[in-house]
Amino acid sequence: MSANSGKILAVFMAVLLAAYATLTFSKGGFYIGKHEGDTLHLLQMLFRMQGGDQPHFDFVTPIGILSFAPIVVFLKAGYGAGQAILAGQYLVALALFPFVWWVAKSRFSGGWAYLYAATILIFCVALVYGEAVDAVSISMHYNRWAWAAAFLAITVAMIPSQGQRVATAADGVVVGTMMVVMALIKVTYFAAFFFPVLIGLLARGAGRTVFWAVASGLIAAGLATLVVGTPIFWLAYLQDLLNVAGSEVRPQPGRDFGYVVSAPAYIGGSLIILAAVVFMRQADRKSEGLMLLLLAPAFFYVTFQNFGNDPQWLWLLGLLLFARRPDARLRNGFGWDLRQSVTLCAVAALALASPSFMNLAASPFRHLATDVEKYAPLMPGSGLHEDLQTFAPRAFQLDLRAAMDGEGTPFAHYAEYTDRDKQEVTFQDEDLSYCTLELGMVAWFETVAHDIAGWEGGEGAALFTADLLSSYWLYADLEPLKRGAPWYYGELSGIENADYLLVPKCPLSAPTRKSILDEISAQSWAEKVTEVRRTDLYTLYALPGEKAEPVERKPDPEDDAS
Repeated sequence: MSANSGKILAVFMAVLLAAYATLTFSKGGFYIGKHEGDTLHLLQMLFRMQGGDQPHFDFVTPIGILSFAPIVVFLKAGYGAGQAILAGQYLVALALFPFVWWVAKSRFSGGWAYLYAATILIFCVALVYGEAVDAVSISMHYNRWAWAAAFLAITVAMIPSQGQRVATAADGVVVGTMMVVMALIKVTYFAAFFFPVLIGLLARGAGRTVFWAVASGLIAAGLATLVVGTPIFWLAYLQDLLNVAGSEVRPQPGRDFGYVVSAPAYIGGSLIILAAVVFMRQADRKSEGLMLLLLAPAFFYVTFQNFGNDPQWLWLLGLLLFARRPDARLRNGFGWDLRQSVTLCAVAALALASPSFMNLAASPFRHLATDVEKYAPLMPGSGLHEDLQTFAPRAFQLDLRAAMDGEGTPFAHYAEYTDRDKQEVTFQDEDLSYCTLELGMVAWFETVAHDIAGWEGGEGAALFTADLLSSYWLYADLEPLKRGAPWYYGELSGIENADYLLVPKCPLSAPTRKSILDEISAQSWAEKVTEVRRTDLYTLYALPGEKAEPVERKPDPEDDAS
């Protein structure tokens, strides 16, 4: 690409970002249509970091600090939560801008350079995580950011530069920096792509690029350590990752690995990348074929580890195959035109990926068209942060899922066929029947939080919650739990710092409630857990070392009526 074309590419990227920013910020707030729980999980960490807490030290999370830091910058600058989240996305896009420009300019020609650059920027600023469901969501924004970094590193490793004199150093800086970015966003990406990228570079004789990548990676990691303030950060991060890896509650967030590779929804993509490996090798593009062979299990693994199991790598695969099509007139042993064969693989990959990618690309437009009359603040009464809103029926329509085949019901004789061993639990000699909250998360958290904070002994308390989320302190005068886990992955993290154990009657996740209560029951101090408050919605227990208040039971409205 000529210098003049490089300038045009930079202008195109700037205009694209400006257009998306105009669409995004002109709404005056952020209106999500789903995943309120994931958003509350994110807000817990953002507000804690705004207040000076550090991930992995003050709270437990397997997600890296770069998933939150760009947003926290704007919270500290006085933005509301909604605008801060949106602005953080554009800060990421701007930070990646020179890397995207360099890779697109040095690896692609013609319209492909513009499509590739647009792809990375869209992954940074989209308002949905992928798939084909079009409701706006900030859930798993870090997966999009990590894919953007991975795409850049993989592209540099697989496609040689088009002859720029500073290519070796610049390529190494891109690879090294993006590997550190992946590690500090979500380490799954770093672990999956480190060896394919390294071997891909060595296979095409780019040893000097590897040197620059290692050097720049060490510098980037060193700078990150200086910003955090201590090298112990990396050990704390590793401990949180090991906590999740050993969790029985959520070892992976979706389908199992075999399903993600071979199920009907995924087998097409799996066959395409394997066919591409064969065609590249037959066309004597052995380094590209080798790298694709190594990338296949890496792509599968990251997809397996991400909620929704969306194979977003297929879009990148299509772009890479178009960029590395073999020369014309090459044929394999069957007489197939290899350039045409690779082209067909590329077209198929882009076609399979298009629903997800188009969903990403169109999400800011859908956000602009949102009917705000149907939305309400995710945190009512939070003032500045009411610019983050959610679809009101989802937030306040309380729908429960409960068992209808319990003892004394007309369906009791079917109970022997049920499979609720991982959901029902006995705690403190009380059987807790199966019940989960399906909708109305905002109403639930707000009501329970105010009820506890308004109770004598509840104001300013730190709660350990026997459930998936512990967002109560966002809604009332309660304290976040020191060393707690905003999203439960395993272990009783932070329980030693809690004032009370909160056991909801209808949790968000019945298996999580059971796992936590079973683990507490197995502790040597379990008999010292003392009930101090019981309502129709929850039971509150004082933990060992805390002064137990007399048991308080809210009167049943039916008793009053009688």
